[in-house]
Amino acid sequence: MNQDGGHLWIPDRADRLASSMTQFMAYFNAREGLACQDYRELHAASIERRGAFWSAIWDFCDVIGDKGTVALADDTMPGAAFFPDARLNFAENLLRPSVNDAAIVFRAEDKVERRMSRAELLHLVSRAQQWLVDRGVGEGDRVAAMLPNLPEAVALMLAVTSLGAIWSSCSPDFGSRGVLDRFGQIKPKIFISCDGYFYNGKTLDVTEKLSEICASLPDLDAVLIVSLTGEAAAVASVLPNAVTLDAAIACFQAKDLQFNRLPFNHPLYILFSSGTTGVPKCIVHGAGGTLLQHLKEHRLHSNVVVGDRVFYFTTLGWMMWNWLVSALACEATLILFDGSPFAPRSTALFDYAEAEEVTFFGTSAKYLDACKKAGITPKSTHRLRSLKTLASTGSPLAAETFEWVYDAISDTVHLASISGGTDIVSCFVLGDPTSPVYAGEIQCAGLGMAVDVWDEDGKALRIGKGELVCTRAFPSMPIAFWNDPDGAKYRAAYFERFPGVWHHGDFAEWTVHGGLIIHGRSDATLNPGGVRIGTAEIYAQVEQIPEVIEALAIGQQIKGDVRVVLFVRLKEGILLDAALSTLIRTKIREGASPRHVPAKVIAVADIPRTKSGKITELAVRDIVHGREVKNREALANPEALELYRDLPELRL
Repeated sequence: MNQDGGHLWIPDRADRLASSMTQFMAYFNAREGLACQDYRELHAASIERRGAFWSAIWDFCDVIGDKGTVALADDTMPGAAFFPDARLNFAENLLRPSVNDAAIVFRAEDKVERRMSRAELLHLVSRAQQWLVDRGVGEGDRVAAMLPNLPEAVALMLAVTSLGAIWSSCSPDFGSRGVLDRFGQIKPKIFISCDGYFYNGKTLDVTEKLSEICASLPDLDAVLIVSLTGEAAAVASVLPNAVTLDAAIACFQAKDLQFNRLPFNHPLYILFSSGTTGVPKCIVHGAGGTLLQHLKEHRLHSNVVVGDRVFYFTTLGWMMWNWLVSALACEATLILFDGSPFAPRSTALFDYAEAEEVTFFGTSAKYLDACKKAGITPKSTHRLRSLKTLASTGSPLAAETFEWVYDAISDTVHLASISGGTDIVSCFVLGDPTSPVYAGEIQCAGLGMAVDVWDEDGKALRIGKGELVCTRAFPSMPIAFWNDPDGAKYRAAYFERFPGVWHHGDFAEWTVHGGLIIHGRSDATLNPGGVRIGTAEIYAQVEQIPEVIEALAIGQQIKGDVRVVLFVRLKEGILLDAALSTLIRTKIREGASPRHVPAKVIAVADIPRTKSGKITELAVRDIVHGREVKNREALANPEALELYRDLPELRL
């Protein structure tokens, strides 16, 4: 680990010169007559010449399709028009011919392990595509899936999108109400489910839940059951219009795939907001923008090359699954895992990474922090010599966890903290394999992304915390919200605060190195005494304390002001006594500021979180203030909310 100049990591000169980012910079320089020498200059050029930049991404990444003659016809937000004459198919680009025949490796804890070659993937996609055509599925039809992160999910998505139909998914741990709140809005023609799934060593049945879901989706033409637990036939037998995947494709032989090339903004995915404050928003993403953005992020920012083995711990209910599967377009191998990341043992994911020689390991900040607290040290217990990049997202990664990664996992890995969201199915800020990594900092704004930090009056902040915005159009903006014919909900979601500028809802600041720090969601920002405080600043201090597993902070309205309340989940057997409470307050005061010190510190048995693992301050804030949470089904553990109702410690 090289810490000269304060950085935790810096790429070797040979690695930097060999990186796809450096190769693209030379390509873009030659193409545009530029002389960019480093990432900052390249990023500036990608904003100034955005049409030329995205056209260069298309060509550099060998996108399959017809590009047309215009890269950017309308630069306004919303309403920007990228590649108005282009025709392409998303699935065709992920299934391109490759010298790498290893397509997918899959584990479901220690219960199931399978491998799928690229030829086998093509055959499965072909047979599934023929079944879909036989069922009348075509352009614009919706296919919804409630599936684990298994190879058939990837193949079925590719079959659906190859026809120009729209894919939407969630994970099987969603309750029936959560599934219907999502899929009930988009009225799918086909519903796909598993026969059950594994979690923490247990086999979980979904039959009763499926009966309720299918009965409440009246537009279904068919239900397809994919086997994981070996009960597909039994589950299909009790559902109307249901068939197992094996039975559905039995009469079809693999043949050349049909790829419908469609306009750049043809709908590809429908993703959903977390929905903890109401019915989830149905966010429609286009094929072209998603493809270009993912190619840029995988090939340039993540340096994924042919034959790499790409892992991200995710479910089909999180946009990181959509991001992960796009690595097929780089001719990489997908390394899939489903279940608890700590089953059958605490090192399960590192065991998997070692066994499969993972080159890109993606996970959440919460997972890394949990490993740190558990004393896991893969550097001393595992051989991770193939690992080039470790990515973290889902919540801000604390500076101390950056340092732990280099101390406990690898001192040669490129640690990339990344942030974006479901709204753009990609990243605003992420990693750069040609630049140093500094503790607690996201390295850079993405190429082509005019990211800035503004104050409440819409003025740029070079120093200090403010709202994360994007001031220029980019191709992975949603093309629409479903059931929003005049676009009013879409405009209100992103453009109401600053007209013509994307307001993302993150509280952020620039660093002296040109990187960024995310301080949490701005709608969860605390305002004691009128001073804005990011919750992530508090968590970064509290979660260094060994007795604290995790924490959640809210602002409680009291006597015309707001006081900070901190809830902590402690290790088993630990009590929140006066000494520990004082230690927590002292740590926050010294590591953050006196303004961050909570007025109340309260121990709780659990902290509510969304299906993608993010803690939900807004839901707790509503409960504390006597307001009902409108959509509990969006939570992985909705029962935890009751721990916060009518707490005597919070009475005024």
